[in-house]
Amino acid sequence: MNHSSPWVGLDTQAPASPDTGVGGFPCVVDVERTSRAVLTRARNAVAILVAIGFLAGSCSTPPRESASAGKPSCCLTNLAPSAPFTDKSLYQLDSIWTNDVGQSITLGAMRGRLQVVAMFFTRCTVACPIIVHDLKRIEAALPKDLQSKVGFGLVTLDTEHDTPEALHRYREAAQLAAAQWTLLCGTPDDTLELGALLGVKFKREVSGQFAHSNLITLLDENGEIVYQIAGLNQDIQELVTLIRRGVR
Repeated sequence: MNHSSPWVGLDTQAPASPDTGVGGFPCVVDVERTSRAVLTRARNAVAILVAIGFLAGSCSTPPRESASAGKPSCCLTNLAPSAPFTDKSLYQLDSIWTNDVGQSITLGAMRGRLQVVAMFFTRCTVACPIIVHDLKRIEAALPKDLQSKVGFGLVTLDTEHDTPEALHRYREAAQLAAAQWTLLCGTPDDTLELGALLGVKFKREVSGQFAHSNLITLLDENGEIVYQIAGLNQDIQELVTLIRRGVR
């Protein structure tokens, strides 16, 4: 055990009892999901599901080579660009995402500070408003001097309707500060891959809404899963404690 780790002495797994998300999906929590083997399996699964039309529509994402065109103010890159990601890091993914001001970024652009992330969609009227409220609760529970050192990310499940413009309208309506909050949309296959790695199960319904599990995930500075909260309106104290312990 590495006793220099800021996480030592705290349980870095969510409670063992599973919760149930919207549509009856179990919220299974496992911080080992992001191993290299899981990354490979997720990419294979994405290829199959996309081929059979599992998801429709896409967020307009510029070509991969334009990803360095700009970085949002919410994303920090304190570590050297050449420093390799660990084999459990979500930031290994080479997918390109578009934020709510139209900038193209990789997930690795969020490297350098803790990130609290969740998947949602802007037209959701049941679970997603509670998820966003829970994220705001976490933000409000942090001391003022720590709030600027933690990022909050929302990645849409609705790749057809949640354009950068729609995400920006949502940001303004929800009063999400640009310095701390990142709102992203991606292609259907990239969204499915990220959902698989986070443990978020979702399915588009005939109505155009999404049944989905409800997870809030804490990532460390290098994009590794540290802790997850399954369900809605859950106790946030342990996650807040982990943030306090982990912020350098």
